[in-house]
Amino acid sequence: MNHIIKYTLLNLLVFFNSSWMTGQTTPANPQTDIIAIVGGTIHVGNGELIQNGIIQFEKGKITYVGNEPQKIAANARKINATGKEIYPGFIAANTNLGLNEIEQVKATIDESEIGAMNANIRSIIAYNTDSRVQATLRSNGVLLAEVAPRGGIISGQSSLVQLDAWNWEDASICTDCAIHLNWPSPYRFNGWWAEPAASSVNEKYVKEIDRIKLFFDEAYAYSKNPPTSEKNLRYEAMLGVFNGTKKLMIHASLSKAIIAAVLFAKEYNLTPVIVDGEDSWRITSFLKEHNVPVLLSETHNLPQREDDDIDINFKTPKLLNDAGILFGLKLNGFWQQRNLAFQAGQMVAFGLDKEKAIASITGNIAKIFGQKNIGTIEVYKDATLFISEGDALDMKTNRVTSAFIQGREIDLNNHQKDLYQKYMNKYHPKN
Repeated sequence: MNHIIKYTLLNLLVFFNSSWMTGQTTPANPQTDIIAIVGGTIHVGNGELIQNGIIQFEKGKITYVGNEPQKIAANARKINATGKEIYPGFIAANTNLGLNEIEQVKATIDESEIGAMNANIRSIIAYNTDSRVQATLRSNGVLLAEVAPRGGIISGQSSLVQLDAWNWEDASICTDCAIHLNWPSPYRFNGWWAEPAASSVNEKYVKEIDRIKLFFDEAYAYSKNPPTSEKNLRYEAMLGVFNGTKKLMIHASLSKAIIAAVLFAKEYNLTPVIVDGEDSWRITSFLKEHNVPVLLSETHNLPQREDDDIDINFKTPKLLNDAGILFGLKLNGFWQQRNLAFQAGQMVAFGLDKEKAIASITGNIAKIFGQKNIGTIEVYKDATLFISEGDALDMKTNRVTSAFIQGREIDLNNHQKDLYQKYMNKYHPKN
């Protein structure tokens, strides 16, 4: 038996060593020269579009955006983007990227902790910058992410990171910037998507809410007079929620749950961000009245109820936009984030303005988290952007040719491209 265990461990070690050594890229060095991208179509990320535009950046910050060639510095390195599209780096919101690596290998899963009220859990310290997944996302323009924990009633704290770093300290843009609360559902959905069954009332719903309220009451009282010694780490983590330095992200899907969650937050003078929000289209007036932003789940999804329109998840973004509600798009999972832009593209097919769809994965995400240095291509902001030969929201034409994170030109290679080239050379060798 010992031989079998040793042999298995040895094989796993060899597998992981060989896996990590292929397709790894080294983080780029800081920007040293002035760079000017000239002639491309600039998607600003706030709903605006600039044709035949110029972007200039220095020391990682954007110094000019517009159409005036005379603004280009004499010593700038010019990149000709004529006929190409320029976008702010896409932001993968509410993802477990960097916390998971291989879904079927438990040792590589680090997205949750045991317990229910885990406000003190910090996803950022578990974030793995050496994951091979980030490089595959960068190839589709995803350059930033909100790394969020999972599980429990309060999952913990999420952080915003950039996807080209040596370690989590280098990666972090906003550390511990949100607390994630999983609101209970008033109903139990039985069966599964292929064989749905009748739903039933969640008899524990009131008790579950009472449990959340008790924790918040205690944390709120603690925030009024925090002790100087013998600190309670869970309540300490909640201080930022009550003083406005951290966002409260409430995960809720059904309209009844969303309304209850928002009214609950108002008791503590908090305006939450609703995450998932599949029923948000039903209560747009309520959300607008309370100025509540929404992070919508993926558009490629079945409706909540069998009598809903089959395409309601495609149409929801336009319904929220028309109602004047700030919204962003998020996908579940980590490697799936490479399809973020393509799911945003589905919004356009169902009536949403294209620039608004781009904003839902760039500028709107930055607004939701109160971040002023990312999300759009504007002066004084981080030069985190990329150039595509085609439409980045269209999987047929998107081809990212250059990308910059805080002005650093990053390596767009990844292990999937390595494998493609390896077997391309084997079966179609160059003469």
